[in-house]
Amino acid sequence: MDKHVFRQRVRLRHIHCFLAVAEEGNLGKAAERLMLTQPAVSKTLSELEDIAACKLFERNRQGARLTPEGESFRVHALGVLDALDAVGSAIGLAPQQENPVVRIGVLPSVGADLVPAALLEFRKLHPHAQVAIDTAANAALLNQLKAGTVDLVMGRMADPNMLIGLSFELLYIEPLCFVVRAGHPLLATAPLKLAEIMACPVVLSPRGTIPRHHAESFLQSRGATMPLHYTETLSVSLARRLVMQSDTVWLTPLGAVRHDIAEGSLARLALPTEGTEEPVGLFHRSDASLSMAARDLINILRAATAERRPLLHA
Repeated sequence: MDKHVFRQRVRLRHIHCFLAVAEEGNLGKAAERLMLTQPAVSKTLSELEDIAACKLFERNRQGARLTPEGESFRVHALGVLDALDAVGSAIGLAPQQENPVVRIGVLPSVGADLVPAALLEFRKLHPHAQVAIDTAANAALLNQLKAGTVDLVMGRMADPNMLIGLSFELLYIEPLCFVVRAGHPLLATAPLKLAEIMACPVVLSPRGTIPRHHAESFLQSRGATMPLHYTETLSVSLARRLVMQSDTVWLTPLGAVRHDIAEGSLARLALPTEGTEEPVGLFHRSDASLSMAARDLINILRAATAERRPLLHA
């Protein structure tokens, strides 16, 4: 099929259906979102794949996953909707949005530090804005960004294969650190040895995350093995409560506990962690234009980072 026929046959309902399934990863959930039946969604996708003369999704019992052709189609499908929004605005058809919406994906270990204060500053500029914050692991957030369900992500530098179609702006670099509750016995131990830390219960980031990879590499480089008695979680609040109520040691990115250390509720153990530094920054889709509200939030995060950079690198 040539491009002319393709352009004549594709309809907006195909685009909307395709993007809903791409974002949800599941035909049933996409059907609920579109207020259609699942057979109707399946039929629309089949029509689109017939028009495109290629398979856009791999469908199985677990859901629907984009094929390489589907990934390419997604990028341009989002561009079609962005272009239609721009045309509507240009001719005065789009209603003025009184309450701008900013959707941001934030790593739990990153969001605890800069984001709350940044949102307070943002609220001064946009008092009626709606801010939706999603927290998840880095890979999941980047997939949400590619699918268009969030406008930007504050996360960690990832594998280059995951960054196709995305732009990354470095904000700061932070190391991992060992932290304990105030009054922990290890705070009085000098010189402190890694083996003494590993003898305690430990909290770590989950397998597959960047902090966990750096933690394992750090231990291996110093001849230590993973402790048998450890807890893994993405939840900063859960890890914090566990550490404050026990002799557990938390191996975590410094930004996640900077406020706790400054307030004295947690303390950093005097053990160097060179080699665990991780780049943290902002991601957004290369092909998308950000709203004024989203750009203002980015500028606020940049300014907040510039003020705190010496502390974040400490």
